[in-house]
Order: sequence, then structure tokens, then C-alpha cells
Amino acid sequence: MKICGLQKTTLLDFPGHVAATVFLNGCNFRCPFCHNKDLLDSQAAELLTQGELLSFLKKRSSVLEGVCISGGEPTLYKEELVKFIDSIKELGYLVKLDTNGYQPALLESLCRKQLLDYIAMDIKSGRFHYAQVCGVSSLDVTVIEESAKFLMMGTVPYEFRTTTVKGLHTAADFEDISLWIGGCSQYFLQSFTDSGNVLKDGFASFNRKELEDFLLIVQKTIPHAQIRGVDSLH
Repeated sequence: MKICGLQKTTLLDFPGHVAATVFLNGCNFRCPFCHNKDLLDSQAAELLTQGELLSFLKKRSSVLEGVCISGGEPTLYKEELVKFIDSIKELGYLVKLDTNGYQPALLESLCRKQLLDYIAMDIKSGRFHYAQVCGVSSLDVTVIEESAKFLMMGTVPYEFRTTTVKGLHTAADFEDISLWIGGCSQYFLQSFTDSGNVLKDGFASFNRKELEDFLLIVQKTIPHAQIRGVDSLH
């Protein structure tokens, strides 16, 4: 497991808490709009060791409340991830996990062990073309459905989120998402932003009106759904 990025302080990634965000390398998806393509490379340079990260967290304990673990896809590391989170929890931190939901058994185990305090799970698209949006040749969507179903039981606070990308998403996606996760506690539409480091060039964002139309679709079953982080859109 490589720690390939560290945001030392964030007020946005962990709702309600001052946190640091750790980026692990490796992912089982190849979403063409991924804005962290460097993290997909198994040869990505390690920024710091786990020991160095824990030392940093010890020093920052009077400032930080939580740690967000992101990627890449952290759940690829399985038992190594369990030990890593356990070490962070021993320092008294809250832990948030970002995940694509493809490891439901591990997700449930982490929750049952009370190692997670918040989970953000990506809902990449409607289920009918999930593999395409994830950039893989084949994908078992039922595995992702299993993770979503578990989270909706409310064992741990969670959110679902979809990064909307023109050329990949249509209204039909949000019709299906509204059927799939209807009644969930939190769902956010996020606009694609070209970071300059995306996996594949040529994608664009929807405008505000288009996002608001998608929002109206999902609000039929998820009344509290919101658009997040798009103040600059027209």
C-alpha cells in the first residue's frame, strides 16, 4: 500500500470536521474522467510511509479531528487497509472512507468493527452502462448494489455521489439512480472538472440548468438530494 498524496488540512472532505486527506494508489476502475490518473499507476511514487503519516497525525492531533482515506480505491488493500485504519483510530481520529463500492464484504467488516465513521460511495451512473462509465470491459453491478444496500441500512453515516460528465451521462441514468437508491439519506450531484490530469481528454461539464434538471429527477425519490460544488457554473 502506497501513500501517494496528502492534503494536510481540509474543511470540505469530511462533513463537519477538520481533516487530513490521504490518497492511496491503485484502482480496479479506469473511469475515463478520473482526475487522479497518476494514482492509477502501480509505479506511482510514494509520498510518505505509514509510519511517517502516523507521526504527522500525532503532531496534528490538536488541530485535526478526522482522516479521509481516498484514492485510487482504498479497499483494494483489504487486510492491510484494516490495520492502517486501526492505527489511525488508535490515535483518536475519526475516519472517513471514499470508495467505489466494489468490496462489499470488506466495507461491511470495517463498519462492524467500528473502524469507519463516515463513508462516501460513488454511484458512477445508471446500472445499464456502469462498466462503460467505469472504463472496464465487464463489471458485476450486483456487487455495487450490495454495498449500496448495506449502507442504506444506516450502520454508519454515509453519502452517495455522482460526478456528472457530458458525453457519459443522460437523464436515463438519473431515472435509474432514483429507482436504485431511492430513500437514501444523502445524495449529491457533482460536476466534472477537468483538472488537467484526467485519464482521457475530451470531456465537459453540464451547465447549471442541465444539472438542475437531473436533480429534479432524483428528488422524486431522494427529496434531500443536492448539487454540490458548482457555484461557478452558468
